[in-house]
Order: sequence, then structure tokens, then C-alpha cells
Amino acid sequence: MSLFKKVSQFASSPQGRKAMEQAKKYASDPKNKEKIDQVKNKLFGKGKSH
Repeated sequence: MSLFKKVSQFASSPQGRKAMEQAKKYASDPKNKEKIDQVKNKLFGKGKSH
């Protein structure tokens, strides 16, 4: 089974829906959004000093 199919099945399960809801709540908090943006920028190379 492909990884995408496994992820799709999890996302449609009750546990997956609960995890998605918790992630949305976490991401909607301004403090957490700032943390997420910092990690995202670090991962994708934005904000690096050259």
C-alpha cells in the first residue's frame, strides 16, 4: 500500500479527523502560528543570513 493511500485512510478515520481538528486549533493560536512559521522558514531556507 502506498504512503499516500495510508495517509488518506488515516485522514478519513475518526482518529485522523480528531488529529486534524487538534492541529487546526493549535495552528490558530497566534503564539503557535509564530513557532510554526519559524520552523517552516528554517526548513525551507527563508530567513537565512548569507
